Amino acid sequence: MDESKMYLCRCENVTLADLHKILDAGVTSMEEVKRYTRCTKGPCQGRTCKELIAKEMARYLHVPIESIDIPKDRAPIKPIPMGEIAKGDQ
Repeated sequence: MDESKMYLCRCENVTLADLHKILDAGVTSMEEVKRYTRCTKGPCQGRTCKELIAKEMARYLHVPIESIDIPKDRAPIKPIPMGEIAKGDQ
């Protein structure tokens, strides 16, 4: 199986190989993964990749999934057009 073709984060085009590379470089937290790869920051806001990445981190680092700092969902839960925000209460 070619890890460079297995996408964990489709929004930011992050593959399994990309994740393994940064984990091998010493990254151990989901916050660091987000900063290096932008995972969970794309249009889906992590709805499709967050759990996949956390599970793979736990498996690859040989730690319990509970020890992975899975980011909490923040508002807005779904994307809002900037025009709607700019209108305010009008």
